[in-house]
Amino acid sequence: MPPRVLATDAALTLVDKLTQLHGPLMFHQSGGCCDGSQPMCFGEGEFKTGDSDICLGEVGGAKFYMSKDQYEYWKHTQLIIDVSPGRGSSFSLEIPLGVRFITKSRLFTEAELKELGVSLFL
Repeated sequence: MPPRVLATDAALTLVDKLTQLHGPLMFHQSGGCCDGSQPMCFGEGEFKTGDSDICLGEVGGAKFYMSKDQYEYWKHTQLIIDVSPGRGSSFSLEIPLGVRFITKSRLFTEAELKELGVSLFL
């Protein structure tokens, strides 16, 4: 099956650095509010997930979560986690380093959607 979430080399390098600084990590794809819509990185367990969150995979060994409601909008896409220079406006661990994680995406092909068991109809 195609992975639902991938990371660029730059993102994986940053995850390694943050792991050295903070220990095991986790991600949650934000749905908006004060932090916009971006992946947020926390120490493992520092963000409380619940029944409304699903794990889409891992980024550099860190589990990547998203709310079920938001997933309904993104389920036709593969998320690609990258890094951008500049301070984001969130509580994510990378912010003090002058960079921020960002989410890029690409639509899954029809064959990939079939393999994932996702309806082709939006």
